[in-house]
Amino acid sequence: MPRILITGTSSGFGQAIAVQFLDRGWEVLATMRNPSPEGLPVSDNLRLLPLDVTEADSIAAAIADAGPIDALVNNAGVGMLNVLEGTEIVRARELFETNVLGTIAMTRAVMPGMRERRSGVIVNISSSVTLRPLPALSIYSASKAAVNAFTESFALEAAQFGVRARLVLPGSAPETSFGRNAVAQMGMDVPEAYGPFVQAYFQTLKSATQRTQARDVAQAVWQAVTDESTPMKLPAGADAEAWFSEEGIAAA
Repeated sequence: MPRILITGTSSGFGQAIAVQFLDRGWEVLATMRNPSPEGLPVSDNLRLLPLDVTEADSIAAAIADAGPIDALVNNAGVGMLNVLEGTEIVRARELFETNVLGTIAMTRAVMPGMRERRSGVIVNISSSVTLRPLPALSIYSASKAAVNAFTESFALEAAQFGVRARLVLPGSAPETSFGRNAVAQMGMDVPEAYGPFVQAYFQTLKSATQRTQARDVAQAVWQAVTDESTPMKLPAGADAEAWFSEEGIAAA
């Protein structure tokens, strides 16, 4: 039975990805900082593991407990909606610590085993905001652009050992806890000079008709893991697919 480890499965994309693979007969290692089965189906193929992707000891313990892994999904992430002047450097560092360094650390942790077995797939969850510049997302976009660059370069290193690396780029998903948290904090600590600009942009986001559902991301991850012919970047959601089309990016 193939085994997949997914980070950030307490809700949203991670939880939907876990369900997708459980439904298809995989053994799923669902990781989160504080393991809870809430929202996940009861299954003999499901294991909950504690994991903080920003802590080296936590990563080492989870990998040791997991055993051989056929696929890794780096889904754990932090969102941020604010202009640059409203973002404290400490917040930016925290975001990069999770979104970028957490992804790198997890990839580095599973690679020795995959290299030795000469097989494996690593899927990193990025974002469609990397396809075009958007306001109030400069720090978040920068973190996801770093994930893109890392994955594309790392894929060249890993391919010689039979290991694939792919990117899934979701669109806007306000119905997930990730999206709700990001929207809820939008406007907090925004400098007064940017107020009208941010509010106008906020209304644009709220009125968007094309959205990404958690199941769209789960399906894209399934394709990335199971179909060797998939391109490096896969859109997830109607809005992401529309942006791919507009930017002329080849997608499956």
